[in-house]
Amino acid sequence: MKIYTVGGAVRDQLLGLPVKDHDHVVVGATPEDMLRQGFRPVGKDFPVFLHPKTQEEYALARTERKTAPGYRGFVFHTAPDVTLEDDLVRRDLTINAIAQAEDGSLTDPFGGIADIRNKIFRHVSDAFGEDPVRILRLARFAARFDAFTVAPATLALMRQMVADGEVDALVAERVWQEVAKGLMESRPSRMLTVLHECGALARIMGEIALSERLLQVIDHAAAQGLELPVRFAALMLRMSRDAIEQLSERLRVPNECRELAVMAAREREQINGALALSAEAVVALCERCDGLRKPQRFAQMLQAVACDGLVSGAFAPAVRLQGGLDAARAVNAGALAQGCAEPKRIPEVIHAARVAAVQEFLAQA
Repeated sequence: MKIYTVGGAVRDQLLGLPVKDHDHVVVGATPEDMLRQGFRPVGKDFPVFLHPKTQEEYALARTERKTAPGYRGFVFHTAPDVTLEDDLVRRDLTINAIAQAEDGSLTDPFGGIADIRNKIFRHVSDAFGEDPVRILRLARFAARFDAFTVAPATLALMRQMVADGEVDALVAERVWQEVAKGLMESRPSRMLTVLHECGALARIMGEIALSERLLQVIDHAAAQGLELPVRFAALMLRMSRDAIEQLSERLRVPNECRELAVMAAREREQINGALALSAEAVVALCERCDGLRKPQRFAQMLQAVACDGLVSGAFAPAVRLQGGLDAARAVNAGALAQGCAEPKRIPEVIHAARVAAVQEFLAQA
């Protein structure tokens, strides 16, 4: 039995990057061998085990055979006679198909080290074309390793996969999972451009009209270190509500992201013109956006709109609106309600007090 570290851990080590997770391949072993050594089985489709001490994943070397469209249509085979190269050849990119033995020596049968040096994404074999998730993964890697380019043959294969309808077999949850990860990388625009270049963007997120400005906006959101809902809202900011809802429904986008995107797109023009808004209009905006109950989401909305203006420092409309919200929230609604002799007038009294508080803030701003 021989154990190798594979995949991202080896790649990142060669790139001089911090190594977060270690994946291992075990050659020459059976599930029974692993159990005897205290490993705990966790794999459903093929034998994967957790190390008894480190809890890192150890997978038996395996081969795979395509049986149906999509990324789930595979049959896996594991046996002690499956070699390391048999296992590596099924991997997506050459930079992820390098193995390191326990003595530190490297096995690189497909030129991954050279591709790391030359900053190229290249598929290992034609097996890449059998799994449409690999298109999404490559696009996500492009957002992380933004100096890398896609090898022409790999891009051609991706285009053929799109033409053959492989991308159409992707399940929504997996698409969103990869897109969300890509949005959180340092250059999410690269994910979008790679998907566009191979034709996949039109299939999975056809509502997005790619432009140089949009690419700048989403990279600006990343440069500010903003959270996923804000980055998604920035990406959706100039789309119609129907388009945002349609895309979000299809990809099963979490409500937190969808709701913020819809709200930010709806209020973008109002926010950009906030310096001219009256106290009444500011309070109305805060109430319409449920900012009094959800101030954090209101702040995220302001961040998303600031990205559309590529603002890195203080965004004057946001400062005005955030201050107005803080003033409105400082009003003691409970005390006003208790002191109101006419219960029907309570909402009116509270609203008037909030407008007065915001007016006072604006006069001092």
